[in-house]
Amino acid sequence: MTTVFDFEVKKTNGDLKSLKEYEGKSLIIVNTASKCGLTPQFKGLQELYEKYKDSGLEILGFPCDQFNNQEFDNIEETTEFCQLNYGVSFPVFAKIDVNGDNTDPLFAYLKEQKKGLLSKNIKWNFTKFLVDRNGQVVERYAPTTEPERIEDDLKKLL
Repeated sequence: MTTVFDFEVKKTNGDLKSLKEYEGKSLIIVNTASKCGLTPQFKGLQELYEKYKDSGLEILGFPCDQFNNQEFDNIEETTEFCQLNYGVSFPVFAKIDVNGDNTDPLFAYLKEQKKGLLSKNIKWNFTKFLVDRNGQVVERYAPTTEPERIEDDLKKLL
């Protein structure tokens, strides 16, 4: 059976990283954007990360420019923005597509596992997927769901 841990993702330097490295950890996987009205969610995500990383949480951020071009062209600008403005210390990966012909394979899998309200397509930045320690997608959260509202579901997995 396929799990999240079967995928590889591209790091900001272009190298591939196997998600097998996160086996045994609970994950929040989120498509992000630096110039979006929801960008302040980085603060809540970072707070969850700091609170639970020692209990087995990893947050994986994937910048995406598919929604009104709200991401920097240069990935270094993105990571610097996240670190300087929100203190982001969880992994941020290379910019990806979450919908369409060039959908990243991880996000194709995530969308297949947990469809959205009306379709499986991702509607906007900051769609969040909660993954258990076995790599199974447990829940999908709308872009407007604040990270702190995920905390109770997260604690059940840690």
